[in-house]
Amino acid sequence: MFWLYIILGTASGIGVFLFFNWLMGYRKGHIQMDFDERYMNHQAYIEAISAELRDRGYKDVHYKGDHVFIVDGKAYVFFERNVPMGGVPLQRTILKPQK
Repeated sequence: MFWLYIILGTASGIGVFLFFNWLMGYRKGHIQMDFDERYMNHQAYIEAISAELRDRGYKDVHYKGDHVFIVDGKAYVFFERNVPMGGVPLQRTILKPQK
């Protein structure tokens, strides 16, 4: 019976870890960005995302509107997650390939 609790606890821990990684955008084809500064102004946020993509080496970056970026010919939908890291909220931006 004791081994069952160990196995269930381990499986639960692995499941929580995998769910957190999925939630934070760690998937094939996704682009993740973390900003130290919090952007409340939508236009400033869009400009920061565009600048970060260009800094990462993407050549052609355009904001199409309605949370859609065109990055090197591929469409990405962006969304943000706010994550507490060490008591300080971190603004994470995830660009998901649009199907």
